[in-house]
Amino acid sequence: MKPEAVQPPRKAGPVVSTYDHYVSPVEPGTWDVPAAGATRFSWEYDDGRGRLLDLYQRGKDKQWDAAKRIDWDLPVDPTNVMETPDEFVPIYGSRQWNILNEKERKELGHHMGSWLFSQFLHGEQGALTVAARIVESVPDMDSKFYAATQTMDEARHVELYSRFMRENIGLYYPINPDLARLLSDALNDSRWDLPYLGMQVLIEGLALAAFGVHRDMAANPLVKQLLAYVMQDEARHVAFGRLALRDYYRELTEAERAEREEFVVEGCYLMRDRFRAQEVWERLGYDVAECLEFTDHSPVQQAFRNLLFSRIVPCVKDIGLWGSKVQHAYADLGVLDAAKTDLEALMRDDEEIAERVDREKYAAELAVREAEVDAAIASAAES
Repeated sequence: MKPEAVQPPRKAGPVVSTYDHYVSPVEPGTWDVPAAGATRFSWEYDDGRGRLLDLYQRGKDKQWDAAKRIDWDLPVDPTNVMETPDEFVPIYGSRQWNILNEKERKELGHHMGSWLFSQFLHGEQGALTVAARIVESVPDMDSKFYAATQTMDEARHVELYSRFMRENIGLYYPINPDLARLLSDALNDSRWDLPYLGMQVLIEGLALAAFGVHRDMAANPLVKQLLAYVMQDEARHVAFGRLALRDYYRELTEAERAEREEFVVEGCYLMRDRFRAQEVWERLGYDVAECLEFTDHSPVQQAFRNLLFSRIVPCVKDIGLWGSKVQHAYADLGVLDAAKTDLEALMRDDEEIAERVDREKYAAELAVREAEVDAAIASAAES
């Protein structure tokens, strides 16, 4: 028997535990990942790298309050949180899709939204933890400065995705095993640059691309705000990884570079599998092998996967991890052409889109206030 869709909780009422709303049991308590490596202090307080300090200044200037900047009262349909057409459902057009009735399709929509935003939420908690780890482990003060602003950014992202899930979806999926493995691998390595590489380049790069795809196709105003504002922060985070690692990787030996490239290859395959939605097919009792086979060969899903690597591939090339093994892996994944992507242009667009969302939101608010004033004046004139 397929599970009924869980209705999202009301925005006011008794406090309930998140654990009560997972689709499968999650043990209360913490997931403990042993962290390797040294905590590094530096007694050098002179100015550091100019571009990194500029990024730190931007990180300070761009802080914002999720409770105030986002219009939380905007409505959301939990069965289609982004208000996108059926064609964007990963198994749209498959045998499995065609046998579903309307109620079952709405249930699938609820689970897809829950699964997607659960992974966004868990990924942001991973980013929060790794950013704090970077502050602790990097040897240079300019990197510590910027990573401190990123830690605040990631806390804000956890806050807003948690609130969105709680108030608008009400159903949670556990962390994807591939994401959990990459987080664990990055934190378990004693070399200070591996958390950078795993989080800033691979996890953040993929998340930034995923946010961008969903931001651009979402029709729901609240979802569009969430993703646009988070991306404004995340674009700086990926830039931080590039700046911090580029200089360091120039000094690596061939053996050291090969080890990092092996980490990149393994991490990219994990990141590809992170967005296959296997947990949803399993939970709803679908034919998992059939769903994965369909999505692996669906032109829409292939295009989606290519977009997911639009931030990672050029960044990996830029920091100097561009050996034959990496290039072969990207060719196998079908994303080698992403190396030509202009990262700087993408990040400028991320900034501009967030600012445009702000302008449109404030223009709409102004129009509402003007209409209220006009109605009040008209009412007074009639009396």
